[in-house]
Amino acid sequence: MRRIGLTTWIMVGMFVGVAVGAVVHTGTSPAAAKEIAGYFTIMTDVFLRLIKMIIAPLVFATLISGIAGMDDSKALGRVGFKAFGWFVIASLISLSLGLFFSNLLQPGKSLGLALPAADAATKLATASFNFKDFVTHLVPKSIFEAMAGNEILQILVFSLFFGCAAAARRGGVTTVVKFTEELGQIMLTLTGYVMRVAPVAVFAALASAISVLGLDVLGTFGKLLGSFFLALATLWVVLIAAGFLFLGPKVFTLVKLLRQPFLLGFSTASSESAYPKLMEQLDKFGVSNKITSFVLPLGYSFNLDGSMMYQAFAALFVAQAYGIDMSFAKQLTMLLVLMISSKGMAGVPRGSLVAVAAVLPMFGLPEAGLLLIMGIDQIMDMARTGTNVLGNGIATAVVAKWEGAVVPAGTVQTLPGSVQPLTR
Repeated sequence: MRRIGLTTWIMVGMFVGVAVGAVVHTGTSPAAAKEIAGYFTIMTDVFLRLIKMIIAPLVFATLISGIAGMDDSKALGRVGFKAFGWFVIASLISLSLGLFFSNLLQPGKSLGLALPAADAATKLATASFNFKDFVTHLVPKSIFEAMAGNEILQILVFSLFFGCAAAARRGGVTTVVKFTEELGQIMLTLTGYVMRVAPVAVFAALASAISVLGLDVLGTFGKLLGSFFLALATLWVVLIAAGFLFLGPKVFTLVKLLRQPFLLGFSTASSESAYPKLMEQLDKFGVSNKITSFVLPLGYSFNLDGSMMYQAFAALFVAQAYGIDMSFAKQLTMLLVLMISSKGMAGVPRGSLVAVAAVLPMFGLPEAGLLLIMGIDQIMDMARTGTNVLGNGIATAVVAKWEGAVVPAGTVQTLPGSVQPLTR
């Protein structure tokens, strides 16, 4: 009998989690459902802690070994330029689709719900969400502090400096480079062990969410959720079509490989949970490790396609709910402001909501309108997180293709990106 794959187990966990959550929500009081959901989250929290335990050393090791293994010193800047070019274009497309579907479907109109007072507090930490803090936050005060806090962007900055310094020393630091290579391989093996409990974590995450929210929330906010998911589905088609332009029919193989990290990100509403598996699946597709180890951490900070679309939806939803008319020029300006300001989302709790809350007052929109969305933010967070994973997987593969760093099938990679034939 063929062994049941991880993707199948994850999907089983999702369906069982929804079913159990629905039973708990309908069969108990709200207080009891919330208490039971708290027990479910224990399993999810343990899994996410295991993932966080892996990510910092994994990013550190793979990025340093990848940079040190680059023969061309100009390759780093070239890869970074191509990656950011893709990120900017993808962000513009995501925001534009969000604005288009928000205007077309008008999810904020005829809600049938009491609107929060315009001066009601959302308790979102918008004060710390500014360009100055983002720039200063890029550079770690201590690499140990950055690793302890799982600050991927800070780990990335330190690893870039460290890797470039190691590459400049050429043959004089072979012991250090070899150590990072072996550390990366060990962390990838450890990832395989952790992934065995992923279906249980997926079950717990969905059971917890549905226990509190229930399935009736789909009816109350059906128009908003339906509009948002339709827009995301369109974005998926656009991203896959863009990948097809550069990867050809192989993009469908890539999408198939991305199912596991996508489902992990979707069900747990955590991009971090999908990171190690996403690296593994890109390796199976043939993306050179030196490209993955550099582009993927950048993408996790700057290429958040689903989050960008969510921001456009959330902002226009608030305007429509309060009957505030926004001209096309004003919407376009808001789109550009969201695109720039959202680059500080990395590491900010509920970053997408915080980014929108920081921008709304600039355009005369009440921040309190986000209270309407916060009740179903968990469901929307799941969808935008899964989209972020898909977008970063395609972006990394395309950049690798541009660099000629998609290796042939039937090869084994070492961390610096070299290729060795498979032997039997």
